[in-house]
Amino acid sequence: MVKIRPMLEWEYAPSLGHTIDLAIASAEDRLNWMRQAQSDYEIALPLHELQGFARAEGYYRGCPKQIRIEQLKHLARLTEQLYPVLRICLFDARKIYSTPITIFGPLRAVIYLGQKYLVFRVPDRIQALSQHFDGLIRAAEIGTRDLPAIIDALLQELDATAD
Repeated sequence: MVKIRPMLEWEYAPSLGHTIDLAIASAEDRLNWMRQAQSDYEIALPLHELQGFARAEGYYRGCPKQIRIEQLKHLARLTEQLYPVLRICLFDARKIYSTPITIFGPLRAVIYLGQKYLVFRVPDRIQALSQHFDGLIRAAEIGTRDLPAIIDALLQELDATAD
């Protein structure tokens, strides 16, 4: 929901079928929902993932510099515009690890496995995943208010590199 259209297009380009259009529509719907303040969103992200994105490392190798710059600026804007509805914190994955998870209140939790999602509807399992997510938030070294400065530093690093 925080990704710009060119980022989604780059990310889903290798996929077959209507995946790109579906991903873009879904992301736009979630962002519109968030802008209407229908729900709060809290995201815990490993710091190395944001750094790897900015530097086009690993998964992001080959992502054009201009897309990375636009995406980082968009993320900084959203963070500032939508706070406190949108809260993003960064944790050190060497200290604590997490696979991507989404908690939908007390009714549903989802673990992303790559090409599939594992959905939990049993209260004790949802609570266990919620506690894990809370641990990520507690372990986060960078909070939402600090995120724009981190993004600015990554943008300065990008400015200093060749295309």
